[in-house]
Amino acid sequence: MKKILLTAGEGMPVNYMKALQRLGAEGAVAVEPDAAGFDGLLLCGGGDPDPALFGEKNEGSFGISRERDQLELSCIHLFLKAGKPILGICRGNQILNVAFGGSLVQHLPTANEHLAPGKDLFHEIRTDGLLRKLYGKRVTVNSRHHQGIGKVGRGLKVIGVAPDGVVEAVAHERLPVLGVQFHPERMENGLPVLESFLKLC
Repeated sequence: MKKILLTAGEGMPVNYMKALQRLGAEGAVAVEPDAAGFDGLLLCGGGDPDPALFGEKNEGSFGISRERDQLELSCIHLFLKAGKPILGICRGNQILNVAFGGSLVQHLPTANEHLAPGKDLFHEIRTDGLLRKLYGKRVTVNSRHHQGIGKVGRGLKVIGVAPDGVVEAVAHERLPVLGVQFHPERMENGLPVLESFLKLC
């Protein structure tokens, strides 16, 4: 059974754990940076990364946890060094981009199209690369975020874009690294993303 390390905020990331279990994998929540004994890294959703990480003052970020930022960045470094796959979801997509030297838009001009109190929104995205292989040229995804990728990190390629131009997914040109802004763990058609990740693990 494949064992996946998850990074999350307070509380157990139940949706992610259940999605992995449905696909025959086991998840464990990180308490310290570690790659030994794990087949892949899953960066879960949550609050906003500290804008100081990409050289900006706080201009709309909230739910910041510097402790979580450092844990995730350390885990990313360890898994990259070990050549093991990484999947970032929502916040995880954003911290991945930051780890590769990219930046974030701290509050999207079209945030109301991506975030609504207490529920997911849904919109279509244009796909490329792996997402196009999984879903075709367009797919409807869920949305629950107010930030997005600004400058794309080194080596990352945009493979998903929302109608308003917000980056919805990135993949590394050479490394087994994928980030998605949506939440496949709670999408009816989200399993292909997780299956693809587990196949790499």
